[in-house]
Amino acid sequence: MAGIGIDIGSTATKAVVADPSGAIAFKLVIPTGFSSVEVAEQVRRAFSCEGFEMDEMPVVATGYGRVAVPYANKVVTEITCHARGAAALFGEDGTVIDIGGQDTKAIGLAGGKVRKFVMNDKCSAGTGRFLEIMADRLGVSQAELARLAAAGQPTVISNMCTVFAESEVISLVGKGEPRENIARGVIDSVVARVCTLVGQVPAARYHLTGGLCDNEYVRARLEAELGAPVGSCPDARFAGALGAAIIAAEMAGEA
Repeated sequence: MAGIGIDIGSTATKAVVADPSGAIAFKLVIPTGFSSVEVAEQVRRAFSCEGFEMDEMPVVATGYGRVAVPYANKVVTEITCHARGAAALFGEDGTVIDIGGQDTKAIGLAGGKVRKFVMNDKCSAGTGRFLEIMADRLGVSQAELARLAAAGQPTVISNMCTVFAESEVISLVGKGEPRENIARGVIDSVVARVCTLVGQVPAARYHLTGGLCDNEYVRARLEAELGAPVGSCPDARFAGALGAAIIAAEMAGEA
């Protein structure tokens, strides 16, 4: 009794086969690309190759491209799916920190249910896209950006706007500021914005999901700023898709 969850994000699409307990039988992550419809079809083909047919199993879609999955039996909001997935991965209490490509969400959980949530505005500052842009400007990968930051000294990047923040970085490069210090300033800037948001949903412990879940430096900086444990795991990037799959599996059980 399993279901399929598909989370079409702005940067990556995640898909999962799971049972109602959250046990994952298969998972997939691919770039979203230009078209949500096309990536949904790529997911269908990939799952079919693994023996999972979309017309034989219940499918729940979530994410910003959720309405572009023609074979989905149901669409569910990101908040609900991330909450269900995070509860299966980490436990039923705490606050989920999801740093996505276009937005960042803080979702408070109590008994596995959403008690409160907040999202940032439509600005890439404080998101994975901000880190991607700044890493490109410094000529490094996001993983290398984190390694540089770990060896750097605090450097203030004050602009809230990504365009002006990029100008700040260019200015710092021109002044000869070490890349390590600039990298530290970039990540500290994101962490500060995320913590301001998360502060509206305080908790005794936090769960980091999304594409930065395996960035140990970002996780450690969040933990230091929040003053509480911030846990994560490799499957945390699949939290939205996992939650959708759990809901789909429950639909199968009700049929």
